[in-house]
Amino acid sequence: MNILISGSLAFDRVMDFPGRFAEHILPEKLHILNVCFMINELKENFGGTAGNIAYALSLFGATPKILATAGRDFAPYMDWLQTHNISTKHVKIIQSELTAGAYITTDCSNNQLTAFNPGAMKYQSDFDFSTVSAKDTIAIVSPGNLTDMLSFTRIYKEKGINYIFDPGQSLPLWGKEELLDMINGSSIFISNDYELELTLEKTDQKIEDLLKLTGLVLTTKGEHGSTITLKDGSINIPGIPTKEVKDPTGAGDAYRGGLIMGLLLKDKDIEHAAKMGALCATYAVEVYGTQNFTFTKEEFNARFKNIFNVSAFPYDKY
Repeated sequence: MNILISGSLAFDRVMDFPGRFAEHILPEKLHILNVCFMINELKENFGGTAGNIAYALSLFGATPKILATAGRDFAPYMDWLQTHNISTKHVKIIQSELTAGAYITTDCSNNQLTAFNPGAMKYQSDFDFSTVSAKDTIAIVSPGNLTDMLSFTRIYKEKGINYIFDPGQSLPLWGKEELLDMINGSSIFISNDYELELTLEKTDQKIEDLLKLTGLVLTTKGEHGSTITLKDGSINIPGIPTKEVKDPTGAGDAYRGGLIMGLLLKDKDIEHAAKMGALCATYAVEVYGTQNFTFTKEEFNARFKNIFNVSAFPYDKY
């Protein structure tokens, strides 16, 4: 089965500032702001929507393909992905650019200053779809290069490929017609509850209108679970108790990885798939970093059965 994951690849560089930003900023001098924060440490994590989703899928034994761009500094990230049986064959390297990077400084009050360099993400990935078979493919279009996002959704519709549309952080950059174009024909429109409201506002639609364009609307709500909205009703997936919340970054991408794995099962039960996504996201929030969580299928199965009182996903059906 071809699992095509398009989106971003990025380095997340997280810095800890032991003080408070506000104590180093003079309000009356904001027009000539010039400050320097001495940090305690810098942690570099592998991230980006495509990388995070693919990593989550790899824990289930899947071998997804990433369709994205990266820069000349991508080598260590590439090694990491390949170690986890994630294909980097279709990652286009832009030698003139660095891989996209988020530079996040957090003070002792959990205030954050973030700078994001798109770097290689400014370029299209130029994936060749000519040999892709629709019946053997599932795809997700997640936030990344904007031209790729729009063109990939159109190609998937032309070829009859089932795709999940996940606009995420790219939402503020889209206009009404483009958003509706990408939603139209998707099998699933997935977002968090804030992003859903923003989508409805930008498109001047109601959720009932979106259901005329997509197969279903899946809305994640953090600790409050998620909701599957169908044309004939909705299904609520409860929030899952965590052992400890350490870092919510990347939980949404982990959810998507578990969801896709569930959709690959022969019965393709959306409620079961969403529950798999919810548990996968729980593993992600229990550790720092977006690709530092792990589990065996035995651990996942046991925890799934304990939480939902049913048997976990059957690997023999994949």
